[in-house]
Amino acid sequence: MKKKVIIIGAAGRDFHNFNVYFRGNPAYEVVAFTAAQIPDIDDRKYPAELAGKDLYPDGIPIYSQDILEDLIKEHNVNDCVFAYSDVSYNEIMGVSAQVNAAGANFVLLGPNDTYLKSKKPVIAVGATRTGCGKSQTSRTIIELLMQQGLKVVVVRHPMPYGDLVKQKVQRFATVEDLKLHNCTIEEMEEYEPHVVRGNAIYAGVDYQAILDAAENDPDGCDVIIWDGGNNDFAFYKPDLMVTVADPHRAGHELSYYPGEVTLRIADVVVINKIDTSGPEDIQTVRENIAKVNPNAIVIDGASPITVDDISMIHGKRVLVVEDGPTLTHGEMKLGAGTVAALKFGAAELVDPRPYAVGSLADVLKTYTHIGALLPAMGYGEQQIKDLETTIANTDCDTVIIGTPIDLNRVIKINKPNTRVNYELQEIGLPTFKEVIADFIKAHNLK
Repeated sequence: MKKKVIIIGAAGRDFHNFNVYFRGNPAYEVVAFTAAQIPDIDDRKYPAELAGKDLYPDGIPIYSQDILEDLIKEHNVNDCVFAYSDVSYNEIMGVSAQVNAAGANFVLLGPNDTYLKSKKPVIAVGATRTGCGKSQTSRTIIELLMQQGLKVVVVRHPMPYGDLVKQKVQRFATVEDLKLHNCTIEEMEEYEPHVVRGNAIYAGVDYQAILDAAENDPDGCDVIIWDGGNNDFAFYKPDLMVTVADPHRAGHELSYYPGEVTLRIADVVVINKIDTSGPEDIQTVRENIAKVNPNAIVIDGASPITVDDISMIHGKRVLVVEDGPTLTHGEMKLGAGTVAALKFGAAELVDPRPYAVGSLADVLKTYTHIGALLPAMGYGEQQIKDLETTIANTDCDTVIIGTPIDLNRVIKINKPNTRVNYELQEIGLPTFKEVIADFIKAHNLK
């Protein structure tokens, strides 16, 4: 008898777990995926072209997680595999209780069953929470490798919210490639900083096919950087694991899944945002690292901000637009734009909630902790339009763009605006210079 399975996910880890553990496995029948966290990713199918036409000729349906218990009972499901990230232990065990109450087993697949092994050395960068500063950490590592003349290829944690067959393997080498693939704002925020530095970046759905392509990239490949999403552990077995922790959310490194996993398996832990955190919070993070991973190399870091035009902030009534996922399921109450507004003397942070329309209004009602900030949500064409309209409606003097990309390239902002930029700044010793030098030596890279 085949075991019947539901994979509980968010259009990323769930598809990967299926591909490496369940696809082609006659002992299991995956009857459904359920989707959460990301708007409008349910009510579609994981297509037969990716699932395997022999066992899944009609593909696999994707439903909202809201009907999980009904699906378990309807299909007499044996196992429910939890496969998304940045979830508190309280929330994940709540899902476990639902699953067990409906009669099924609650399963978490670990690295040994989900890692893929690369022929190239892999450096994986993860984080304990969304919005810790993983992206600028990845960029720092890449720049050090490139300074040694090494060809670096980046592979990003998946964000396949469109046509899954077309998104099986995606390669981005120019800004034009982002337009070609109709990237969402969330995708552009992750991909653009790499391509403007001259690195090809891969993403998609089938990470074995992506790995094969990355290892044989037309521009060459000496090292693969796994640029992890949310706080997930890597899909590729790392030769060096780097985890970024955030003292703005001190204690979360031991209370969120799978963030604690990334902390426990890290070779290097970055305590970021030291410049804007309280000493007691920094100490809490430091003690928690020592408790669960005493052998890790710990690098102290800051994310100092620069602003294109400070005059757009000082004395102005500003609308602050921050990175979307950082504010929503990342649960942050501020970002780089907020720090800039406070640092450079904004007269007022204008609350966008009275002016929000469509899906943006729904997001602000759902995530009440966000307060007087606007998350740059853009998971689809309509949501991008809602973001543009909400900004246009808001009664403010200027707009502060705290996102990793310039929103002016994506939407029309009909108000004076300025961008906030931020990079990783290492404080004291050790630094990544020493870590990467040891990595290059250990893997005989030239």
